[in-house]
Amino acid sequence: MTTSPDLNAAGFDTLGLAAPLLAALADVGYETPSPIQAACIPVLLAGHDLLGEAQTGTGKTAAFALPLLQKIDLKRAVPQALILTPTRELAIQVAEALQKYAHHMPGFHVLPIYGGQSMVVQLRALSRGTHVIVGTPGRVMDHLERKSLVLANLQMLVLDEADEMLRMGFIDDVKWILEHTPAERQTALFSATMPDVIRRVAREHLRDPKEIKIRSATSTVVTTSQSYCQTHSGQKLEALTRILEVEDDFDAAIVFVRTKTATVEIADKLEARGYSVAALNGDLTQGLREQVIERLKAGTIDIVVATDVAARGLDVARVSHVINYDVPYDTEAYVHRIGRTGRAGRTGRAILFLAPREMYMLKLIERATKQKITALTMPTPGEVANRRVAQFTQQIVDIIKTEKLDFFFDVVRRIEGENDIAAREIAAALAWLATRERPLQMPGASDHAPRETGSTPAVPPAPTPARDFERKPDFKARAKPAESYPAVEPRRERPAGRSDTPVKQRSFADGATMQRYRIEIGRNQGVLPKEIVGAIANEAGIAGKDIGQINLFEDYSSVELPANLSDDLMDILRRIRVRQFALKTRVMEPGEFVDTRPPRRAAPARDGKKPDWKKPDGAKPEWKKRER
Repeated sequence: MTTSPDLNAAGFDTLGLAAPLLAALADVGYETPSPIQAACIPVLLAGHDLLGEAQTGTGKTAAFALPLLQKIDLKRAVPQALILTPTRELAIQVAEALQKYAHHMPGFHVLPIYGGQSMVVQLRALSRGTHVIVGTPGRVMDHLERKSLVLANLQMLVLDEADEMLRMGFIDDVKWILEHTPAERQTALFSATMPDVIRRVAREHLRDPKEIKIRSATSTVVTTSQSYCQTHSGQKLEALTRILEVEDDFDAAIVFVRTKTATVEIADKLEARGYSVAALNGDLTQGLREQVIERLKAGTIDIVVATDVAARGLDVARVSHVINYDVPYDTEAYVHRIGRTGRAGRTGRAILFLAPREMYMLKLIERATKQKITALTMPTPGEVANRRVAQFTQQIVDIIKTEKLDFFFDVVRRIEGENDIAAREIAAALAWLATRERPLQMPGASDHAPRETGSTPAVPPAPTPARDFERKPDFKARAKPAESYPAVEPRRERPAGRSDTPVKQRSFADGATMQRYRIEIGRNQGVLPKEIVGAIANEAGIAGKDIGQINLFEDYSSVELPANLSDDLMDILRRIRVRQFALKTRVMEPGEFVDTRPPRRAAPARDGKKPDWKKPDGAKPEWKKRER
């Protein structure tokens, strides 16, 4: 049976969920279920097998996670549910979601298992006991073959993104795992598409499944220009305010967030920065909601921070910008959001904030809207200063053209005469007074005056960015020997509980065996090798001479340190923070590191002789004395 869910579903409290789960949903501010959640949760709670067809990002994690958690017996610390995912990133993401939804379920344990992580760590966690396993097919098979993972008590099995597992060649592994699970288990299979292979798996391993399909009602949005800006969650507010300052034709904006608590938080922070803003969420009465919309129409507020539910039916012609502060739960929600702009024949502007782990949504949204979404570069402090100076200049020009200023001419002449001050100095002081609440120059912009370049003043760009996220990572940089980097770490928070007392330097034997360690920060976070060296030297007391080669990758890095470090030192290395990210240091598994550097050529001999490079491989070089 194929079910098409109601897009205007009631709240989560109508779906039969237990009080602890409803409390967790309230904590994070979720108001109403997404279409797939409204359709799947009652089916899974009733014990039926399920075949769900829905795109990535539709909210299907909560659709299976909430019923799964409700069926867990917390008194039995044995694997009662298994969730298979195609990638380690998705496994971690699903495990984090389960932990969040189980906030009011004391004693609940979920364990993500995937390749690339230490098998010893996973074996230790399995021996302690866990309620839910989230893993990739290959590593789950490893544990089943080792007998370290026992599924005799399994009640529920979820196959997430089955078509992606098919594409990656895991489908045979998935079948093998299914054959090693209890026959009476409940099974849910989710896939963005339903190729024949996936349907065959469903027919063989699911029992009379309820089939649910989310039909996309999205369409092309031709009147709206779309851009995205890649940023981390802690940087979004700064990014938002800078973008609003430099955007052309800005009149009014709707800023979309996922939760009602976020609407109030973001609105308060924007108001503190001088914006006229109001929050719009499901807690407002109909009268207050209408009042906010009327104020937006009248121009007494310029920004509304809203959830998807609260913004339904909102139609205000002056809305020039839609900001997706939080990524929507699916592509259909995205199209509904950006439909709030570009009204009454006007063009609109839509900007999407994406964290690095959310970049997969970009292709899905482009496919849904049939439009290319262009990258938006983060405005620098200098660019923001340029815009403020240009606006201030235009205000002065307009006043000179439209206002009678004779009285003020006399005031300026009197100040000049009585205090022997030049008119230029008086004008500068008046400009400072006029812009005291909103300074023309941001922290991090150049201290020099704007250059005269036609009608638009230009502030020289800042030599050093003011904030971490403005520094662009050097993707061309190649790891260098640690000795070439000073043990200085200027942008780093000390771990909680650490004092400012210098750390005693640890000593290692000369020529100590080196081992490669993985740290969870890389180019995407803009880290520099010298910051890694400084953090390790200053916090762990490991001298620069004992820190070897550093290699930067997209989302992680590797560093050579002495082998067999003590447990207390490893604990320090795990907790050290660089650019607000914990290093989470661990030993790299054999084969996990791939050196991408070009091969090194042999150095010339010290006596001036050089090898004959034309000799075939394996032949000894023929040394010749250099002719003088």
